[in-house]
Amino acid sequence: MSAAPPTPDDMLVFDRRAVARHRTRAATTLAQHDFLFAEIADRVADRIQDIDRRFPLALDLGCHDGALGRHLKASGKVDTVISADLAPAMAQLAGGTALVADEEWLPFADGSFDLIASAASLHWVNDLPGTLVQIRDALKPDGFFAASMIGGGTLTELRQAFLAAEARVEGAASLHVSPFVDLRDAAGLMQRAGFAMPVVDLETITVTYGDVFGLIRDLRGMGEQNALAARRRKPLRRETVLALAEEYQARFAGPDGRIPATFEIVTLTGWAPGPDQPVPKRRGTATHRLADALGVPEIGTGDKAG
Repeated sequence: MSAAPPTPDDMLVFDRRAVARHRTRAATTLAQHDFLFAEIADRVADRIQDIDRRFPLALDLGCHDGALGRHLKASGKVDTVISADLAPAMAQLAGGTALVADEEWLPFADGSFDLIASAASLHWVNDLPGTLVQIRDALKPDGFFAASMIGGGTLTELRQAFLAAEARVEGAASLHVSPFVDLRDAAGLMQRAGFAMPVVDLETITVTYGDVFGLIRDLRGMGEQNALAARRRKPLRRETVLALAEEYQARFAGPDGRIPATFEIVTLTGWAPGPDQPVPKRRGTATHRLADALGVPEIGTGDKAG
């Protein structure tokens, strides 16, 4: 008997309503826990600062408290910033011209923005390929896109400690840390979405804590706790929580007793196709040999290098 085809709900990795609830709760005390958002926003702004161009109208997508938008305004490269977030409380924090918008259903006409930027938000999107296509469409021809999102190796320590703790106490494990996009997948998605000159790279940020409870407080304070559609619904047992702390400490604590938390940051940049962009020449039209430019002997395809 063949399996039933997947329904739309089967393909939902994240509960977007839970993501919105978490962000709403986090908005009231975000300033006490926003170190990661602030660092990522600063890095995205640096990428945009390196572009020798002005951007009259920019969108800060998934704006949180508006840190990235403030960087863009201060850069002197952007005239107007529109801030958008899934949670109304976060959009209100950003101030200025802000609105509530779902990254999965962008409410913007094609060719609206010269720049779309996003810091630490797109990793909660179910249909990332579709969102990237919408972003490309919302850009003007030759518009620029820059976004950083949480990558696949993030919180590897917490994943391992959770698995060990639940297996030890409850005899089974459930999902507590989200699956995130990796570098290779992100590069392919940018190409599929039709961006010109896409660039994808990876950076790692490591933060240390006195114990796992400090890490969990920060994740909740940022609105970044578990929002998986298939997440465990009942509270963790006290014994499991204590085992989590023990496993994390035993496996990962440094000589000073502090534990690390790893955050991988995947950064995507690319351009909406435009008439003035450089394009590669057709194969066979080269007038100079690469070997001459590099000052090395040319080796034919049938020869074996020594």
